[in-house]
Amino acid sequence: MKNIYKILIAFIGVLAVSCNTDAVDERPILNVVAAPEITAPTTGQNYVLDVEKASDEVAKFTWSAAEYSTDVAIKYTLLIDKKGGDFKSAKTLQTTTNSITEVSVLAKELNQAAIDLGGKPEVAAEYDVKITSNVSGSFTQVSKGLISITVTPYVGKVEYNFVDWYLVGDATVSGWDNNKGNQILFRSAKNANEYVFTGYFKKGYFKAIQNLGSWAPMYGGKDGSLVYRATDGDQDPPSIEIPAEGYYKFKMDVQKLAYTLEPYAAGATAPTYSTVGIIGDSTAKGWDASTPMVKSTFNAHIWTLGVTSLNDGGMKFRANDAWDVSWGGTTAFSGGGTGDNIPVAKSKYVIYFNDLDGSYLMIPNQ
Repeated sequence: MKNIYKILIAFIGVLAVSCNTDAVDERPILNVVAAPEITAPTTGQNYVLDVEKASDEVAKFTWSAAEYSTDVAIKYTLLIDKKGGDFKSAKTLQTTTNSITEVSVLAKELNQAAIDLGGKPEVAAEYDVKITSNVSGSFTQVSKGLISITVTPYVGKVEYNFVDWYLVGDATVSGWDNNKGNQILFRSAKNANEYVFTGYFKKGYFKAIQNLGSWAPMYGGKDGSLVYRATDGDQDPPSIEIPAEGYYKFKMDVQKLAYTLEPYAAGATAPTYSTVGIIGDSTAKGWDASTPMVKSTFNAHIWTLGVTSLNDGGMKFRANDAWDVSWGGTTAFSGGGTGDNIPVAKSKYVIYFNDLDGSYLMIPNQ
């Protein structure tokens, strides 16, 4: 009886193996038939990219469909490499799924790819473009042909790894409106955690906010200690008091969570200027003429300049379109207190200046 069971089990095992083998044999085999090839644009196109049109479509790439022995969903990847490259370090311009055979490439996408491949801003260079296809991460096909294009990239974003803070409160120019021309704090050139504002305050209270239009993150304080509010759900910090109308110097250190607030007697008798402007080879008028800034109606020593294009070079601030009184600095973005040319990298900036202490703040990438 045991022998019969053994024979039966062996027979079932052979049958199972036979069925599995038959199932494998009957599975469709996927073969590569034809690789995709770019059909547009034609080779030799020249793209001069414009930072003012960074989000515009600069080119539409189309290609012939890849062919496999069985109907499958195909993913395409549009690659770009420097002229003559082997595409091992190529950059991806776009990918598509569901067998879509065209993509639109934006100016900023082509610009970043060119920069990543070693392109120099405002210098034309040649690049090769290919299309690849694959099915579920395998069966990759690379086009045999390629097109060559010329790209002149624009200057990318200037690196700016800083946090800015604004005053809000009835002692300040904006009142308790958190998005109405709020006074920005000037950041120390030597310590990115230290901020200062020397200027006029009304009797009342104030706090500091990081983002215009938002009540958090925020700093308040009392008796020289800063209190941080990270989110709207956190407790509202106390307001810092201005006991009487006048000029003060407020300084806060966000790392030490400390602040000082001292009367600034020199503010009341400090000279005022009819104009203050920027001048230098980084500005539109070079060293020949100043570009005027806008004087605050709340504080006659505070000046601003809206979104302004600057070039690589240097600049200073000067009063009354003359060289009798001028201010400079040695550090990009923020600083003051010296007669040096402020170093500038090409970008668009919003610019703030305080003629009481020569503090400046320049925020790029506007």
